[in-house]
Amino acid sequence: MADNRPRTSRRATQHSALTTKSGTGPRSIRTAAVTSITGALAAVVLVGCGQLPADMAKPGAGASSGKPVASASSSPPGISAAPSSSPSSTKATATTSAAEPAAKPKSTTSTKPSSKHTDKPAAKKTTAPAKIIYRTGDDGQQIRELQARLKQVGWYSGDVTPHYGAQTATAVKGFQDKRDLSPTGVVDEVTWAKLTAMTQQPSHNELYNIEPAGPAIMKQGDNGTKIKQLQARLAQLDWFSEKITGYYGSVTSQAVKGFQDKRRLPATGDVDQKTWDRLVGMTKEPTKDELSGNDPRTQSGGSTSELDQRCLTGRAMCIDKTRNQLVWVIDGKPQLRFDVRFGADTSPTREGAFSVGWKAKDWTSTIYHSKMPYSMFFSGGQAVHYSSDFAARGYAGASHGCVNVRDLTGIQSLFSQAQVGDKVIVYRS
Repeated sequence: MADNRPRTSRRATQHSALTTKSGTGPRSIRTAAVTSITGALAAVVLVGCGQLPADMAKPGAGASSGKPVASASSSPPGISAAPSSSPSSTKATATTSAAEPAAKPKSTTSTKPSSKHTDKPAAKKTTAPAKIIYRTGDDGQQIRELQARLKQVGWYSGDVTPHYGAQTATAVKGFQDKRDLSPTGVVDEVTWAKLTAMTQQPSHNELYNIEPAGPAIMKQGDNGTKIKQLQARLAQLDWFSEKITGYYGSVTSQAVKGFQDKRRLPATGDVDQKTWDRLVGMTKEPTKDELSGNDPRTQSGGSTSELDQRCLTGRAMCIDKTRNQLVWVIDGKPQLRFDVRFGADTSPTREGAFSVGWKAKDWTSTIYHSKMPYSMFFSGGQAVHYSSDFAARGYAGASHGCVNVRDLTGIQSLFSQAQVGDKVIVYRS
Protein backbone atom coordinates (compact mmCIF):
# COMPACT_ATOMS: atom_id res chain seq x y z
CA MET A 1 0.00 0.00 0.00
CA ALA A 2 1.37 3.41 -0.93
CA ASP A 3 2.38 5.73 1.83
CA ASN A 4 0.61 9.05 1.29
CA ARG A 5 2.16 10.84 4.28
CA PRO A 6 4.19 14.01 3.63
CA ARG A 7 7.86 13.38 2.79
CA THR A 8 9.06 15.11 5.95
CA SER A 9 6.84 12.90 8.12
CA ARG A 10 8.14 9.78 6.41
CA ARG A 11 11.73 10.89 7.04
CA ALA A 12 10.98 11.52 10.73
CA THR A 13 9.45 8.07 11.07
CA GLN A 14 12.45 6.46 9.32
CA HIS A 15 14.85 8.39 11.53
CA SER A 16 12.92 7.30 14.63
CA ALA A 17 12.90 3.67 13.54
CA LEU A 18 16.62 3.79 12.71
CA THR A 19 17.39 5.31 16.06
CA THR A 20 15.35 2.70 17.91
CA LYS A 21 16.74 -0.23 15.91
CA SER A 22 20.41 0.51 15.57
CA GLY A 23 21.05 2.93 18.44
CA THR A 24 22.81 5.55 16.33
CA GLY A 25 20.97 8.61 17.58
CA PRO A 26 22.66 11.51 19.45
CA ARG A 27 22.08 9.91 22.85
CA SER A 28 23.52 6.57 21.64
CA ILE A 29 26.53 8.25 20.07
CA ARG A 30 27.37 9.97 23.35
CA THR A 31 26.79 6.71 25.22
CA ALA A 32 29.11 4.90 22.80
CA ALA A 33 31.80 7.55 23.32
CA VAL A 34 31.59 7.24 27.10
CA THR A 35 31.60 3.44 26.83
CA SER A 36 34.64 3.57 24.52
CA ILE A 37 36.57 5.84 26.89
CA THR A 38 35.55 3.77 29.93
CA GLY A 39 36.70 0.60 28.15
CA ALA A 40 40.02 2.21 27.30
CA LEU A 41 40.57 3.20 30.94
CA ALA A 42 39.64 -0.33 32.05
CA ALA A 43 42.23 -1.73 29.64
CA VAL A 44 44.85 0.53 31.25
CA VAL A 45 44.00 -0.80 34.72
CA LEU A 46 44.44 -4.42 33.54
CA VAL A 47 47.97 -3.85 32.23
CA GLY A 48 49.73 -4.64 35.52
CA CYS A 49 50.40 -3.63 39.11
CA GLY A 50 51.20 0.05 39.02
CA GLN A 51 52.48 -0.04 35.44
CA LEU A 52 51.21 1.81 32.38
CA PRO A 53 51.62 0.93 28.70
CA ALA A 54 54.58 2.62 27.07
CA ASP A 55 52.41 4.94 24.97
CA MET A 56 50.48 6.13 28.04
CA ALA A 57 53.68 6.89 29.93
CA LYS A 58 54.95 9.41 27.41
CA PRO A 59 54.81 13.11 28.38
CA GLY A 60 51.54 14.70 27.32
CA ALA A 61 49.59 11.41 27.34
CA GLY A 62 47.10 10.62 30.08
CA ALA A 63 47.72 10.73 33.80
CA SER A 64 51.53 10.70 33.48
CA SER A 65 51.49 14.21 31.97
CA GLY A 66 49.17 15.67 34.60
CA LYS A 67 46.49 16.45 31.97
CA PRO A 68 42.97 14.99 31.69
CA VAL A 69 42.86 11.68 29.79
CA ALA A 70 39.62 12.46 27.94
CA SER A 71 40.11 15.12 25.23
CA ALA A 72 38.87 15.82 21.73
CA SER A 73 41.86 14.00 20.25
CA SER A 74 41.19 10.85 22.30
CA SER A 75 37.58 10.42 21.14
CA PRO A 76 36.68 7.85 18.45
CA PRO A 77 36.69 9.27 14.88
CA GLY A 78 33.51 11.17 14.04
CA ILE A 79 32.32 11.33 17.66
CA SER A 80 32.71 14.37 19.85
CA ALA A 81 34.11 13.91 23.33
CA ALA A 82 31.75 13.74 26.28
CA PRO A 83 31.51 17.07 28.14
CA SER A 84 33.47 17.37 31.38
CA SER A 85 30.78 19.31 33.29
CA SER A 86 28.86 18.17 36.36
CA PRO A 87 26.35 15.26 36.17
CA SER A 88 23.32 17.62 36.19
CA SER A 89 24.58 19.72 33.29
CA THR A 90 25.53 16.55 31.36
CA LYS A 91 21.99 15.26 31.66
CA ALA A 92 20.56 18.54 30.40
CA THR A 93 22.82 18.63 27.39
CA ALA A 94 21.96 15.05 26.39
CA THR A 95 18.27 15.94 25.99
CA THR A 96 18.88 18.90 23.67
CA SER A 97 18.98 18.62 19.88
CA ALA A 98 22.29 19.18 18.10
CA ALA A 99 20.93 22.23 16.24
CA GLU A 100 19.70 24.12 19.27
CA PRO A 101 21.78 23.94 22.48
CA ALA A 102 19.75 24.04 25.66
CA ALA A 103 20.13 26.82 28.17
CA LYS A 104 22.48 26.06 31.01
CA PRO A 105 20.50 24.87 34.02
CA LYS A 106 20.92 26.61 37.32
CA SER A 107 22.45 24.17 39.71
CA THR A 108 24.02 24.71 43.08
CA THR A 109 25.91 21.42 42.72
CA SER A 110 27.90 22.35 39.64
CA THR A 111 31.63 21.74 40.07
CA LYS A 112 32.68 23.91 37.16
CA PRO A 113 35.53 26.14 38.35
CA SER A 114 34.99 29.88 38.23
CA SER A 115 38.48 30.51 36.90
CA LYS A 116 38.82 31.16 33.20
CA HIS A 117 41.76 28.72 32.91
CA THR A 118 39.96 25.48 33.69
CA ASP A 119 42.30 23.21 31.70
CA LYS A 120 45.34 23.77 33.93
CA PRO A 121 45.75 21.91 37.25
CA ALA A 122 46.57 23.87 40.38
CA ALA A 123 50.27 24.49 40.82
CA LYS A 124 51.93 22.02 43.22
CA LYS A 125 54.03 23.27 46.07
CA THR A 126 57.56 21.91 45.87
CA THR A 127 60.14 21.69 48.63
CA ALA A 128 63.89 21.58 48.23
CA PRO A 129 65.40 18.07 48.78
CA ALA A 130 67.17 17.45 52.08
CA LYS A 131 70.91 18.13 52.03
CA ILE A 132 73.08 15.03 51.57
CA ILE A 133 75.61 14.45 54.37
CA TYR A 134 77.21 11.04 53.65
CA ARG A 135 77.12 8.72 50.65
CA THR A 136 78.86 5.67 49.17
CA GLY A 137 82.58 6.28 48.67
CA ASP A 138 82.98 8.68 51.60
CA ASP A 139 85.73 8.08 54.17
CA GLY A 140 86.50 9.47 57.59
CA GLN A 141 85.84 9.34 61.30
CA GLN A 142 82.22 10.42 60.71
CA ILE A 143 81.58 7.16 58.84
CA ARG A 144 82.71 5.25 61.94
CA GLU A 145 80.10 7.15 63.94
CA LEU A 146 77.42 6.44 61.30
CA GLN A 147 78.16 2.69 61.33
CA ALA A 148 78.34 2.57 65.14
CA ARG A 149 74.95 4.28 65.45
CA LEU A 150 73.42 1.94 62.87
CA LYS A 151 74.87 -0.94 64.89
CA GLN A 152 73.12 0.33 68.03
CA VAL A 153 69.72 -0.04 66.34
CA GLY A 154 70.56 -3.39 64.74
CA TRP A 155 70.99 -2.31 61.12
CA TYR A 156 74.78 -2.80 60.79
CA SER A 157 76.56 -5.99 61.85
CA GLY A 158 80.08 -5.76 60.42
CA ASP A 159 83.24 -4.21 61.82
CA VAL A 160 83.08 -0.44 62.20
CA THR A 161 85.36 1.13 59.58
CA PRO A 162 86.00 4.63 58.20
CA HIS A 163 84.69 3.66 54.73
CA TYR A 164 81.13 4.06 53.37
CA GLY A 165 80.75 0.95 51.22
CA ALA A 166 77.96 -1.27 49.95
CA GLN A 167 77.31 -2.80 53.38
CA THR A 168 76.82 0.64 54.92
CA ALA A 169 74.52 1.73 52.08
CA THR A 170 72.38 -1.38 52.56
CA ALA A 171 72.12 -0.69 56.31
CA VAL A 172 71.12 2.93 55.68
CA LYS A 173 68.52 1.87 53.13
CA GLY A 174 66.97 -0.59 55.58
CA PHE A 175 66.88 2.01 58.34
CA GLN A 176 65.21 4.54 56.02
CA ASP A 177 62.60 2.12 54.70
CA LYS A 178 61.62 1.08 58.25
CA ARG A 179 61.00 4.75 59.17
CA ASP A 180 58.99 5.58 56.02
CA LEU A 181 61.87 7.63 54.61
CA SER A 182 62.91 7.41 50.98
CA PRO A 183 65.20 4.31 50.91
CA THR A 184 68.06 5.82 48.91
CA GLY A 185 70.99 4.37 50.89
CA VAL A 186 72.31 7.95 51.09
CA VAL A 187 72.35 9.82 54.42
CA ASP A 188 70.62 13.18 54.16
CA GLU A 189 69.77 15.63 56.95
CA VAL A 190 66.40 14.01 57.66
CA THR A 191 67.90 10.49 57.93
CA TRP A 192 70.75 11.69 60.14
CA ALA A 193 68.39 13.59 62.46
CA LYS A 194 66.21 10.49 62.83
CA LEU A 195 69.21 8.23 63.50
CA THR A 196 70.85 10.50 66.07
CA ALA A 197 67.53 10.92 67.88
CA MET A 198 67.26 7.14 68.28
CA THR A 199 70.88 6.47 69.33
CA GLN A 200 73.58 7.71 71.67
CA GLN A 201 77.08 9.01 71.01
CA PRO A 202 79.23 5.92 70.29
CA SER A 203 81.98 5.07 72.78
CA HIS A 204 85.64 4.59 71.88
CA ASN A 205 85.16 0.81 72.10
CA GLU A 206 82.21 0.96 69.70
CA LEU A 207 84.10 3.10 67.20
CA TYR A 208 87.10 0.75 67.18
CA ASN A 209 85.41 -2.65 67.58
CA ILE A 210 86.72 -3.28 71.09
CA GLU A 211 84.47 -5.60 73.05
CA PRO A 212 84.43 -5.05 76.82
CA ALA A 213 86.12 -7.77 78.82
CA GLY A 214 83.97 -10.16 80.82
CA PRO A 215 84.76 -11.75 84.20
CA ALA A 216 87.95 -13.82 84.15
CA ILE A 217 87.45 -17.59 84.14
CA MET A 218 91.24 -18.26 84.03
CA LYS A 219 93.98 -15.89 85.20
CA GLN A 220 97.54 -15.70 86.52
CA GLY A 221 98.13 -17.92 89.52
CA ASP A 222 95.62 -20.59 88.43
CA ASN A 223 96.74 -24.15 87.78
CA GLY A 224 95.26 -27.52 86.81
CA THR A 225 94.02 -29.52 83.85
CA LYS A 226 92.05 -26.58 82.46
CA ILE A 227 95.26 -24.56 82.17
CA LYS A 228 96.90 -27.43 80.29
CA GLN A 229 94.01 -27.29 77.86
CA LEU A 230 94.54 -23.55 77.47
CA GLN A 231 98.29 -23.88 76.88
CA ALA A 232 97.87 -26.78 74.42
CA ARG A 233 95.30 -24.87 72.37
CA LEU A 234 97.48 -21.75 72.34
CA ALA A 235 100.37 -23.96 71.18
CA GLN A 236 98.28 -25.18 68.23
CA LEU A 237 98.09 -21.55 67.05
CA ASP A 238 101.80 -20.91 67.75
CA TRP A 239 101.04 -18.52 70.64
CA PHE A 240 102.60 -20.78 73.28
CA SER A 241 105.94 -22.52 72.72
CA GLU A 242 106.95 -23.51 76.24
CA LYS A 243 106.46 -26.86 77.96
CA ILE A 244 102.86 -27.62 78.96
CA THR A 245 102.84 -27.25 82.76
CA GLY A 246 99.27 -26.49 83.82
CA TYR A 247 100.41 -23.35 85.63
CA TYR A 248 99.10 -19.92 84.54
CA GLY A 249 102.18 -17.72 84.78
CA SER A 250 103.46 -14.63 82.97
CA VAL A 251 104.34 -16.62 79.82
CA THR A 252 100.79 -17.93 79.51
CA SER A 253 99.40 -14.46 80.23
CA GLN A 254 101.49 -12.94 77.43
CA ALA A 255 100.34 -15.67 75.04
CA VAL A 256 96.70 -15.00 75.91
CA LYS A 257 97.21 -11.25 75.48
CA GLY A 258 98.71 -11.74 72.02
CA PHE A 259 95.84 -14.00 70.99
CA GLN A 260 93.28 -11.46 72.26
CA ASP A 261 94.88 -8.49 70.55
CA LYS A 262 95.02 -10.33 67.22
CA ARG A 263 91.25 -11.01 67.43
CA ARG A 264 90.32 -7.49 68.63
CA LEU A 265 89.34 -8.74 72.06
CA PRO A 266 90.23 -6.78 75.21
CA ALA A 267 93.93 -7.64 75.63
CA THR A 268 93.87 -8.23 79.37
CA GLY A 269 95.95 -11.40 79.53
CA ASP A 270 93.13 -13.04 81.49
CA VAL A 271 90.77 -15.51 79.84
CA ASP A 272 87.11 -14.47 79.87
CA GLN A 273 84.29 -16.47 78.25
CA LYS A 274 84.56 -14.67 74.91
CA THR A 275 88.30 -15.37 74.71
CA TRP A 276 87.82 -19.02 75.58
CA ASP A 277 84.97 -19.49 73.08
CA ARG A 278 87.06 -17.93 70.31
CA LEU A 279 90.09 -20.08 71.17
CA VAL A 280 88.04 -23.29 71.28
CA GLY A 281 86.40 -22.42 67.96
CA MET A 282 89.80 -22.03 66.29
CA THR A 283 91.45 -25.16 67.67
CA LYS A 284 90.80 -28.88 68.11
CA GLU A 285 90.65 -30.99 71.26
CA PRO A 286 94.26 -31.49 72.46
CA THR A 287 95.62 -35.03 72.34
CA LYS A 288 97.15 -36.82 75.32
CA ASP A 289 100.59 -36.21 73.82
CA GLU A 290 99.90 -32.49 73.53
CA LEU A 291 98.65 -32.26 77.12
CA SER A 292 101.65 -34.22 78.42
CA GLY A 293 104.15 -32.12 76.51
CA ASN A 294 105.16 -35.09 74.31
CA ASP A 295 103.56 -33.91 71.09
CA PRO A 296 105.16 -35.91 68.23
CA ARG A 297 105.21 -32.72 66.16
CA THR A 298 107.87 -31.32 68.49
CA GLN A 299 110.07 -34.40 68.12
CA SER A 300 112.51 -34.92 65.25
CA GLY A 301 110.87 -37.05 62.58
CA GLY A 302 107.87 -37.84 64.76
CA SER A 303 105.99 -41.13 65.10
CA THR A 304 104.51 -43.21 62.27
CA SER A 305 102.26 -45.31 64.50
CA GLU A 306 99.10 -43.39 63.60
CA LEU A 307 99.76 -43.20 59.83
CA ASP A 308 97.91 -45.15 57.13
CA GLN A 309 100.04 -48.02 55.78
CA ARG A 310 99.75 -46.63 52.25
CA CYS A 311 101.78 -43.62 53.37
CA LEU A 312 104.84 -45.63 54.48
CA THR A 313 106.37 -46.21 51.05
CA GLY A 314 107.62 -43.67 48.55
CA ARG A 315 106.65 -39.99 48.82
CA ALA A 316 103.24 -39.24 50.30
CA MET A 317 101.06 -36.56 51.82
CA CYS A 318 99.29 -38.55 54.53
CA ILE A 319 96.07 -36.68 55.42
CA ASP A 320 94.08 -37.88 58.45
CA LYS A 321 90.54 -36.42 58.65
CA THR A 322 90.06 -37.77 62.17
CA ARG A 323 93.15 -36.12 63.62
CA ASN A 324 92.95 -33.03 61.36
CA GLN A 325 96.57 -33.44 60.37
CA LEU A 326 98.77 -33.75 57.29
CA VAL A 327 102.10 -35.56 57.52
CA TRP A 328 104.62 -35.32 54.70
CA VAL A 329 106.38 -38.73 54.53
CA ILE A 330 109.37 -39.83 52.46
CA ASP A 331 110.24 -43.55 52.49
CA GLY A 332 108.39 -44.14 55.74
CA LYS A 333 109.97 -41.20 57.60
CA PRO A 334 107.78 -38.22 58.61
CA GLN A 335 109.30 -34.92 57.48
CA LEU A 336 106.64 -32.26 58.21
CA ARG A 337 103.37 -32.11 60.16
CA PHE A 338 100.50 -29.64 59.78
CA ASP A 339 97.13 -28.83 61.27
CA VAL A 340 94.60 -29.01 58.42
CA ARG A 341 90.96 -28.17 57.82
CA PHE A 342 88.54 -29.84 55.42
CA GLY A 343 85.37 -29.16 53.44
CA ALA A 344 81.92 -28.63 54.95
CA ASP A 345 79.17 -31.27 54.81
CA THR A 346 77.83 -29.72 51.61
CA SER A 347 81.24 -29.84 49.91
CA PRO A 348 83.27 -32.61 51.61
CA THR A 349 86.91 -33.40 50.97
CA ARG A 350 87.05 -36.67 49.02
CA GLU A 351 88.72 -39.68 50.65
CA GLY A 352 90.92 -42.18 48.87
CA ALA A 353 94.32 -42.62 47.20
CA PHE A 354 95.25 -39.81 44.80
CA SER A 355 98.38 -38.17 43.41
CA VAL A 356 99.53 -34.61 42.81
CA GLY A 357 98.26 -33.70 39.36
CA TRP A 358 99.69 -30.18 39.10
CA LYS A 359 100.95 -27.31 41.24
CA ALA A 360 100.35 -23.54 41.29
CA LYS A 361 102.20 -21.16 43.59
CA ASP A 362 99.77 -18.25 43.03
CA TRP A 363 96.28 -19.50 42.30
CA THR A 364 92.80 -17.98 42.70
CA SER A 365 89.67 -20.13 42.67
CA THR A 366 87.75 -19.70 39.41
CA ILE A 367 84.52 -20.62 41.24
CA TYR A 368 84.74 -18.77 44.56
CA HIS A 369 87.38 -16.18 43.57
CA SER A 370 89.32 -16.80 46.80
CA LYS A 371 93.11 -16.98 46.88
CA MET A 372 94.70 -20.45 47.06
CA PRO A 373 98.47 -19.93 47.34
CA TYR A 374 100.81 -22.93 47.14
CA SER A 375 98.12 -25.18 45.66
CA MET A 376 98.87 -28.85 45.01
CA PHE A 377 95.86 -30.32 43.18
CA PHE A 378 95.09 -34.00 43.74
CA SER A 379 91.39 -34.61 42.86
CA GLY A 380 89.73 -32.40 40.28
CA GLY A 381 89.47 -28.93 41.82
CA GLN A 382 90.47 -30.12 45.31
CA ALA A 383 93.95 -29.22 46.47
CA VAL A 384 96.21 -28.87 49.46
CA HIS A 385 96.87 -25.13 49.86
CA TYR A 386 97.53 -22.33 52.35
CA SER A 387 94.42 -20.64 53.75
CA SER A 388 94.52 -17.20 55.37
CA ASP A 389 90.95 -17.78 56.56
CA PHE A 390 92.04 -20.93 58.41
CA ALA A 391 94.91 -18.97 59.92
CA ALA A 392 92.49 -16.28 61.15
CA ARG A 393 89.37 -18.28 62.09
CA GLY A 394 90.64 -21.77 62.74
CA TYR A 395 88.12 -24.60 62.82
CA ALA A 396 85.23 -22.15 63.11
CA GLY A 397 85.15 -22.17 59.29
CA ALA A 398 85.53 -24.77 56.55
CA SER A 399 86.83 -25.12 53.00
CA HIS A 400 84.88 -25.88 49.83
CA GLY A 401 86.51 -29.32 49.65
CA CYS A 402 90.21 -28.46 49.69
CA VAL A 403 92.70 -29.34 52.42
CA ASN A 404 93.53 -26.04 54.16
CA VAL A 405 96.91 -25.46 55.82
CA ARG A 406 97.44 -22.45 58.13
CA ASP A 407 101.23 -22.75 58.58
CA LEU A 408 102.55 -20.47 55.83
CA THR A 409 106.24 -21.21 56.37
CA GLY A 410 105.58 -24.94 56.57
CA ILE A 411 103.53 -25.17 53.37
CA GLN A 412 106.14 -23.14 51.50
CA SER A 413 108.63 -25.86 52.42
CA LEU A 414 106.18 -28.64 51.46
CA PHE A 415 105.40 -26.96 48.13
CA SER A 416 109.11 -26.80 47.27
CA GLN A 417 109.58 -30.53 48.04
CA ALA A 418 106.38 -32.07 46.63
CA GLN A 419 106.44 -33.20 43.01
CA VAL A 420 103.77 -34.00 40.43
CA GLY A 421 102.96 -37.70 40.85
CA ASP A 422 103.56 -37.85 44.63
CA LYS A 423 100.90 -39.81 46.56
CA VAL A 424 98.08 -38.06 48.40
CA ILE A 425 96.28 -40.36 50.85
CA VAL A 426 93.11 -38.96 52.46
CA TYR A 427 91.56 -41.21 55.13
CA ARG A 428 90.00 -41.50 58.59
CA SER A 429 91.98 -43.20 61.32
